[in-house]
Amino acid sequence: MIKQELISFEDDIALLFNEGVIHSPVHLSKGNEDALIKIFVEIKPTDWVFSNHRNHLHALLHGVPADWLKKEILENRSIHINNAEHRFFSSAIVAGCCPIAVGVALAIKKQGGTDKVFVFCGDMAAHTGIFYESVRYSEGFDLPITFIVEDNGLSVNSPTDETWGDDYHGDKISYYDYKLGWPHSGSGKWLKF
Repeated sequence: MIKQELISFEDDIALLFNEGVIHSPVHLSKGNEDALIKIFVEIKPTDWVFSNHRNHLHALLHGVPADWLKKEILENRSIHINNAEHRFFSSAIVAGCCPIAVGVALAIKKQGGTDKVFVFCGDMAAHTGIFYESVRYSEGFDLPITFIVEDNGLSVNSPTDETWGDDYHGDKISYYDYKLGWPHSGSGKWLKF
């Protein structure tokens, strides 16, 4: 997908949310299209992608069909999009996909596969024990996995550095500056359903 298609998809979801058609939380990614397109150049269709609550653009860039994704969002599954055919899984649990992704990476290595695993999480998630343990295990066993931290400097609305301290950097972690174009959740409008 190209940048404008990603923007149009999320604008459509925001409109449907604002009209009360979607009755569950949505987390949008405006402003990060260029960074994500660049990241996904390195991710093959056969690779595994694990995501978080803000997963729409990740899913689209990994080949999940836009019509299928929109249907899932309209059925109030926005924060846990899972598509086995496209090897895409997400969870709204903070860093919840990390250990599952490590298990997939371990299986790939044990089976002699060449596919890789990519895990997206926010900078707050990168300060949790489950993230740290997942990274340390994958480093210790040299697993085919990359943890991509979307760093907007906030833990929801609290400054991450002030709350959690310095970032952990390892060989399997990649950070990018996440631009906050939408609020943490929703579209910035108060809605009554």
